[in-house]
Amino acid sequence: MTEIEGKVVAITGAGSGIGEATALLLAERGAKVVLGARRVERLEDLAKRIIGAGGEAAFAPTDVTRRQDLVNLVDVARERFGRLDVLVGNAGVATVAPLDELRVDAWDQMVDVNLKGVLHGIAAALPVFRAQGSGQFVTIASTSAYRTVPGQAVYSATKVAVCALCEGLRQEAGDSLRVTIVSPGMTRTEFVEGAPEPMRAMVDKVAIGPDAIARAVAFAVGQPADVDVNEVVVRPTAQS
Repeated sequence: MTEIEGKVVAITGAGSGIGEATALLLAERGAKVVLGARRVERLEDLAKRIIGAGGEAAFAPTDVTRRQDLVNLVDVARERFGRLDVLVGNAGVATVAPLDELRVDAWDQMVDVNLKGVLHGIAAALPVFRAQGSGQFVTIASTSAYRTVPGQAVYSATKVAVCALCEGLRQEAGDSLRVTIVSPGMTRTEFVEGAPEPMRAMVDKVAIGPDAIARAVAFAVGQPADVDVNEVVVRPTAQS
């Protein structure tokens, strides 16, 4: 038995990239995964792959900007598997553009998904964790919270806010809940497809695969109940 085996883990943004890799790895290690994302066809395909490999999976359409979708994701976990042990808040969006372009709709979207989406997850899972007397939040932030560059001011701001939020949650959580931030550096996912060509070229050159971030999540989830891994930063060796 491992500390992961048998745990019920809900994952937002599970349709691709880090969320998909995390679901596959945790299911391989014995977790029961509950997949949330907007693209239902991807969730169906991923659930079939996990079940076909001998794992257990359920899914629910989940747009993290809608609070009720997070409530529903948690409800699916409880109805299907009887409880929820971990919520992995992975859904995120990024628009890389200078502030002078005044892409206000994109700013709103980043705030709504990257920050309010995490808050919606906390609102849905925290009462459940309190009632159970245990639970863990794992939130995917970014190294952009620690170092911003031109074009990423708003994205970085949302990730700084997420880190502050999770640290506040950790301090309020008490001795029965665990709170983990995982901050990826350049990672090879669909996340950067809308980025300018120089950034895409850099990602192609130095980025690590999403499985590296999944292993960091599994490390935090797999610790004994009295060990709380609060923050993990995972960068490519070549990233400055």
